[in-house]
Formats: sequence, structure tokens, C-alpha cells
Amino acid sequence: MGTGPFIGQRRLRQETGASSAWWIVAATFLALLALTAALIAAFRNSTEIADEFARTEERRLVERFVERTGEQILEADLLQMQWDDAVTKLNSPDFEVWARNFLAGYFAGSHDIDRIYHVRFDGELVHCWEGRRLAQTCNFASIATQVRKLVRRSVKEGQTEIPVATWRPLGSVAWPYDAKGLPLARGLSSMTSLGGQPAFVAVGSVIPDVTPGLLSHQPDYIVLVRMLDDKVIADLKGSLLLDDVRFSNGPDIEPGRNSLAMKGVDAQDIGWLSWKSEPPGPSILRRTAPLLAVYILFFVGVVVGGAIIVRRMRRTTSELVASEAQAQHNALHDAMSGLPNRTHFMQRLRQELIACVERRQLGDVFVAYVDIDRFKVVNDTLGHHVGDELVRQVAMRLRRSLPPGDFLSRFGGDEFVLLRRATGGRAAADMLGRQIMALMNEPFVISGNNLDISFSCGISWGPEQSEDPGELLRRADIALYRAKQRGRARFRRFTRDMDASVKLRREMETELRRAITRDELTMAYQPIVNAADGQILGFEALVRWPHPERGAIRPGLFVPVAEQAGLMVPLGNWVLRRVFSECRDWPDCDISVNLSPLQIMASDFLANIDRLVRETGVDPRRIVLEVTEGVMLDRSDHVVDVLKGLNYRGFRIALDDFGIGYSSLSYLRSFQFDRIKIDRSFVQNIETDLDAHSILRAIVSLGHTLRMKVVAEGVETPVQRALVQAAGCQMIQGHLFWQAMPPEEAIALLDVPQQKSRRSA
Repeated sequence: MGTGPFIGQRRLRQETGASSAWWIVAATFLALLALTAALIAAFRNSTEIADEFARTEERRLVERFVERTGEQILEADLLQMQWDDAVTKLNSPDFEVWARNFLAGYFAGSHDIDRIYHVRFDGELVHCWEGRRLAQTCNFASIATQVRKLVRRSVKEGQTEIPVATWRPLGSVAWPYDAKGLPLARGLSSMTSLGGQPAFVAVGSVIPDVTPGLLSHQPDYIVLVRMLDDKVIADLKGSLLLDDVRFSNGPDIEPGRNSLAMKGVDAQDIGWLSWKSEPPGPSILRRTAPLLAVYILFFVGVVVGGAIIVRRMRRTTSELVASEAQAQHNALHDAMSGLPNRTHFMQRLRQELIACVERRQLGDVFVAYVDIDRFKVVNDTLGHHVGDELVRQVAMRLRRSLPPGDFLSRFGGDEFVLLRRATGGRAAADMLGRQIMALMNEPFVISGNNLDISFSCGISWGPEQSEDPGELLRRADIALYRAKQRGRARFRRFTRDMDASVKLRREMETELRRAITRDELTMAYQPIVNAADGQILGFEALVRWPHPERGAIRPGLFVPVAEQAGLMVPLGNWVLRRVFSECRDWPDCDISVNLSPLQIMASDFLANIDRLVRETGVDPRRIVLEVTEGVMLDRSDHVVDVLKGLNYRGFRIALDDFGIGYSSLSYLRSFQFDRIKIDRSFVQNIETDLDAHSILRAIVSLGHTLRMKVVAEGVETPVQRALVQAAGCQMIQGHLFWQAMPPEEAIALLDVPQQKSRRSA
């Protein structure tokens, strides 16, 4: 008896739930009925849109075909008439024989041209041909006005791939010339009506291709006319798969046909091209009828299944609550390491700062921004799977080694950020930095590799330095940047003076990235000469940055920025591409290019070199790639394989700055260098330092023993030249001969008479 009221209440709730379920089913039925009507209306509208789109696309393709046909006629006209012989022969007494072979015969035979007109710049007719036959007027009067307009417009509107360097007066008109002083070809094409029939018309200038002096007044023009005949229509039908193509003087309103208006020089109607159109609408209706039947069955199934869905809603709700909790966790944690992510960290940092400022709790909030040094090198050389495992092991070591009260998070990549509540200001920051640095004393073992990894760390603290979470994190990031700038494997506390210098450094990084993308860098070339007679044997390519606002920026400033910002590979690729392109057609000489260690360590370096050689067409046998000694000690097996691959492709390898790094006979024996370059520090002191002179002679003797040529850099005085030559150096480079110079000056030095006169001077 005591349970009766509870049973009744439960039954009432069940009946109420059942009634609600049926109302939901009924509402679903009405909604689906309305949706069905909307779908049918939308489907009919969609087929109409598809039909109109198909007709529009057909007109666009036909219009493009007509434009391309005119462009092809114009291209043939310009190609044939940019010729010294065309300028002289067309106005000579024996023009007829030349024109029969190279004008009328060529265009009528190769391009099916129906009419050819030779006109002056003002549109005056000189000669005309019907096919291959020289005629009188060829009905020129009917198109004379259109031809004059096209000729006048072609000077400004007719563009070519070669840029205009200058405009020079030719008679009453200013004519464009290129950088070599040659006049540029000009022409235009359009549609016209000749004898009541549509035709393509193209006007092209007659200009010299070698001797610009042949052109002393406005150039003549050759006008080509090709009728839009059955052959063109057949080509149109075959190319675009259209049926029943025909031309008419007015729009074709026959049902099932599509048409395009043909426009002349002044956009006047010449006629209409029409063809049989096949809209996709009916085909869509036939193919989608079975889908409609399936939809009706689906409609019935939805109504029947509605009750089942309502019954399961309660169970689904409970599952959603559980999945929402999991989603909340995923939204605030990093999937790879399981650590809190940036969002979670910023929430926690904001809470801690509020507790310090508003609730006046004792202590400071320290933020340590931690970054794995050279993480990209690990990814590039050992693979991303090793990099991912390294991130997981670093996260595990940090979490296990740091105090439980520290809040550790991962921002992505190799970036970790730590939050700690402590007192002590700078002393506490230093202690935190030392603790983090100490965690990297032991190597990480991943896939059989012992990885000696170091950290860089930047530390800031609030509310002393800032009460804003974003600003506090930014200052820790700036301190991290300064730690990396000072050599990595260290920590730095944020100080006020960091802000301005880091801002300047990052501005330069952004501007350098933009300069590489926009091709704003330049190359300079310093000659390398024969020590015996001063003859130029080659050049060393040196990158320069002419900044539009800061002026010329030295490589000693922007190259370290590129190294720290991860731009050395893009910068090195830009240098290789520019040098290969600029020096491809230079007379026979060597071109030396410096390679960055980061380029050589990249896994796709050889593939990238192959691509650049294919794109530029450079001969690898003319290129000398310079590497430094430090490269040979960084994973030497990989480096030697890369150098051997370069040698196999024809490149020669030089060892740059020899004597100041890690000089070792072991790597000199592991790879046969073509030459070694003695660092300028030995040359500069050779006049007064006997030790430097002795070291120089020893290096030269070593190079000769190993069958390597020896280059002395930084020779600036005649005495230095005499001493390095006496020591046995075969080649010399320095300001005594030439400084680095632009490519146009460098190539001028390769002229034999100029080289002899300058060498004598």
C-alpha cells in the first residue's frame, strides 16, 4: 500500500513520456512532409540552374576558342614579321619573290590565311594577296577602318612577354624598346566582316630582330585575315564536342540551341554562332527518379523509427554527458603528451594572477617558456616519429622531476611552458632556470639513438613585471629568444632592455622573410684570380640585401638572423637558384657558392639540387660548392654521403675557411675536396707574423700533398700577394684585385681585352 503512490507517479510519468513521444513523431512527420515539398521545389530549381550553367559554360568555351584562334593567327604574324629581312624586303623592288616564299606562301600554306595586306602605320594599303596570289585591293576598303583602329591601339595595348625598357620616337609615334635596344613587336587581333562573312583579323608590326637601325619611322604592319569557314567550324565542333554548329546574322531562337554573339573591333555585332545544346536537366531527372522512390521509403522508415529514437534518447543523453566530460578534457589537454594545452595554461595563469593581485596572496607567479634546442634537426635527420617520441619523453621527465605544485603545459611542437608559485623574485627565477637546465644532463634513448638534448628557457614573473597573462607570456618568450640568441642551452630572465632589441631582431626576421619571398635580395661576385698572372679563373657568389629603408645590410647581420629564425634553407635555396640562373650562360669560368650546414643536413637537399639544375639548366661542372670544416664533424657519415652525391652530379667541393675550425686529417682523407680556401686571418697577419707565415706554408703543402688546389682569401696588398704566391697558393681572392661587384660588371670582366688591360693596370 505504501508503494502505490510511487507506482502511480511512475506510471503517470511513463504515460506522459509516451504521449510526448507520439507528439514528437507527429511533428517529425509534418516536418518531413514539408521538407519533401521543399526538396522537390529545390530540385526543379537546381536542374534549371544546372541547365543555365551548362549553357553559360558552352558559351564561355566557344568564346575562348574564338579568342584563341585569333591569338594564334596574331602569334604567327608577330613571329614571322620580327625579322630584318621582312623590314628590308617588303619595301624593296624585288619584294614579290620574297613575299611569295616567306609571306603569302608561308601564311597561306601553314596557317590557311585567306587575305594578306601590307599596310603603312596610317592604314594605307601597299600590297595585298589572296591566298598565295598577289592581287590589287582584295576588298581592303571594307575593313580599312577596323585595321587603322587596331594598328593605333596595338602600340599601347599589344603586350609581349618581354618588358618595355624605354619608349623612343619613331615618326609621329612613341615605340617601345627592350633593354637590349631592340624594338618590341606589337599587334592585336579581333573579328570582322569581310564580304558579308565573319573573319578573324590580326595586325602585326614589321620590325627588325637584330638591327634596330633599320627602323627609322613608324613600322609597317602585316594584316592577316582568315575567314570563319567550314574548316574552322569543324575544328570548333571537334575540339568542344558540339553538334550542328552554324553561323547566322541574328540570334538563333530555335528551342534546344545555344548561341554566342560575335563582336568586332568596336564591339559591334558581326553575327552569331549557334549550336545544339544538351542541358543536363532532363538527364538528371531520369537518373534521380529511383532516388525519389528511395526517399519515400526513407520517409516511412523515419516515421516508424521515430518512436524507437525517442525511447533511446534518455540513454543517449547519459552517454552525451560522459562524452562531454571527455571533450572538455580533450579541449584543455595536449593529445601527444597528455599535458595541459595553451588554453588550459592561460586559464590557470589568469587565476593565479588574480589571486596575487585581487586577493593579495603572497608570492609571485613565475612563467618559464622552455624550448628544445635544434628540434627541427632531429625531425629532419631522424624522422618525425623520433621527434614525437622525444616530445613525449621530455614531457615525462619534466613532469616527474619538477615539484608537484608546478603547472606544466605544452603549447605545441617543442614548446613547453611552466607555471610556479614562489617567493624570491630574481633569485627564485634563477633557481627555476637551473632546475630546468639540470634536467637535460642525461641523454634520451630513442630507437637506439642516444640524443644529447639541451633546453633554452626564458623566465618572467608577475605581478611585478606584468599583471596581464598575455604580456607575461610574451615577456617569457622574449627572454627565451634572447637565450637562443646567446647560444642556446641556457636560461635568461626577462629584463626591460630585451624588448627593444628583440623587437628589432624580429622586425628584421620578418623583413628578411619578405625579401626572400619577393626576390628583393641581390648577388655580388668577387673574382678569383690566377696567382701567377692575375687572370680571372672564377668568381665567388656573395648574397647582398639592399634594404629599401635601412640601406645595405651586411651579411654579418642578417645571416645570423636567418640561422636563428629557421630561414637558412630558404635563403640558401634562393641563392642557389639565383646564381644558377645568372651564371648559366657566362663564359667559361668557375662559380663558387657557399653552402650552409643546415642546407646540407636537410633530408631533401640532393633532391632540391636536382630540381634547381633541371629548372635553370646550369652545368654542375662549372659550380664549386663551398662548405666549412664544422660541417664535417656534425654527423659526418650523412655529410660525406651528401658531398659524394654532389660530386657524382658533377659539382666540385671546396673546404672554406680552412685552419680556423676543427682541422683534421681524418675528414680530409674521407673526402677528396677539389680545393681548400685559407682563411683571411692567416693572410692578414702574414707580413708581420712569422707563425702565420709558417702555418700558411704548412697548409699549402698539405693541400698539394692531398692533390687539392689552394686559394688564399683576403689578399689586400702586393706584399701579401707575393708571400702567398711564394708559399705555393695557385689562386688568390681579395680587394687587391677586385671587390665584390654586380653580375653585369663581373661578366664584363670576362671580356679578354678588358681583362688584359685591367690586369696590366
